Amino acid sequence: MGPAGDTARPGRFFGVYLLYCLNPRHRGRVYVGFTVNPARRVQQHNGGRKKGGAWRTSGRGPWEMVLLVHGFPSAVAALRFEWAWQHPHASRRLTHVGPRLRSEAAFAFHLRVLAHMLRAPPWARLPLTVRWPRADFRRELCPPPPPHMPLAFGPPPARASARGSRSGPSADAAAVCALCARSFQEEEGPLCCPHPGCCLRAHMICLAEEFLREEPEELLPLEGQCPGCKNSVLWGDLIWLCQVGTEEEEEDLELEEEHWTDMLET
Repeated sequence: MGPAGDTARPGRFFGVYLLYCLNPRHRGRVYVGFTVNPARRVQQHNGGRKKGGAWRTSGRGPWEMVLLVHGFPSAVAALRFEWAWQHPHASRRLTHVGPRLRSEAAFAFHLRVLAHMLRAPPWARLPLTVRWPRADFRRELCPPPPPHMPLAFGPPPARASARGSRSGPSADAAAVCALCARSFQEEEGPLCCPHPGCCLRAHMICLAEEFLREEPEELLPLEGQCPGCKNSVLWGDLIWLCQVGTEEEEEDLELEEEHWTDMLET
């Protein structure tokens, strides 16, 4: 089970990464982990246990984050993905993935596992992004990720630092959902269309139901047509670009990450 009270919160970053060891004595070793702050997490791994790194990476650096999968709706979803990637043969979702071959490098094996994970339920419908922080490590995944999962390079883009910076309708109009006309609660942020000139704001549940009209049996949409501007929108883009968290929430997430890392390694 995950942290108490964990829910899908817009704007919060949840990622699962693959580290690659550049130390000649341990070159080729890899490590899979969960993070809410990729840049800080790499520094911790290279700083050792005293700096918050994992015991399996301590003293073996330098480590480089070469692959990052992000866009998970909650910490629990990311942690489950991390566990399955670390233990593919213990996951009932990955029974079709063959074991690591004797001639297969750890890096290649982890990419093979990841490729199958992205095509397996429940992960196949998540609004994930496959990011290569270092393009020179990029390899083609086989099978390739689903079409709605974009491929990206470099570090994750910085999020906006303040709420309400988005231009749009008047304060009164922006305070209600465009689909149900009910007001937004303080603890829930509206989803906003990313297309220039579109002022749509809606509850996450309302917009999800709108997008799933053609797929009523599904729980999570992949993409849909914005009710405001009628342009196609990826669900993952809506989640990423909506309301950001406060500094206090970011601090709580960093403590949450360290807690789960310590618990999973003991």
